[in-house]
Amino acid sequence: MSSRGGGTVFTATLSDPKMLADAVVSIGELIDEGIFKVDKDGIRLKAADRAMVAAIDFKILSTAFDTFELEESVNLGVNIVNLISVLKRAKAREMLTLRLKDSSRLDVVIHNSSRRKFTLPLLDLKEEELPQIEQLEFSCSAEVDSSVFKDGLEDASVVADSVLIIATPEKFVMVAEGDVSRTELELERGSPGLFSLDAKEETKARYPLDYLRKMVKASKVSDRVKLSWGNDYPIRLEFTVEDKLSLAFVLAPRVSEE
Repeated sequence: MSSRGGGTVFTATLSDPKMLADAVVSIGELIDEGIFKVDKDGIRLKAADRAMVAAIDFKILSTAFDTFELEESVNLGVNIVNLISVLKRAKAREMLTLRLKDSSRLDVVIHNSSRRKFTLPLLDLKEEELPQIEQLEFSCSAEVDSSVFKDGLEDASVVADSVLIIATPEKFVMVAEGDVSRTELELERGSPGLFSLDAKEETKARYPLDYLRKMVKASKVSDRVKLSWGNDYPIRLEFTVEDKLSLAFVLAPRVSEE
């Protein structure tokens, strides 16, 4: 990353800092540092957890910001925990400004009745090899109320450490079974909690609950989650704020225990 004299390489102001904070908090459930790539279209982060079981694809569009000025594309290596701590300091109705003047630090300014500035050191992170999640082809999808999906995961965690997610042409089902207990959530086509369903035949796969419960914390970002998966195939969870932000997670399936 380069610096041009004493000028500002990048500055952007956001009037809804909670939207960004909620997304970054969810990202921090899986990774503790990452590279945010800033270009004219916005800010994007692609990363995988250390076990390479889950991947993150996050983007906040430049149009989501009240102002967005960029001299040149830059990479921001950031400690996610530190960034979360700062973003959480912004209250409702406060403005948040991100400003980069040189390659070593990022200024985060919170302003309304006062002006408070935090300076975060930027990390020299190596770009890791990432799973090619763009090449995945899913055979079914469902758009579900985020809170309903979250409740289904919490129910499942009472009896097991994994959940079977099933789609048929007419319903969406989540099933978890323990040694003696079983729980099931079912949404039929037309149910208030099921906004869309696209499945040509019964499709099912099992996924680890510890990861899903971390990912669903992004329900603070959006009250809907789009699930895309296939038989014994990775699942993609996508939370979006229309024309502003997209936060997607991809999770590998649990190998069949049968």
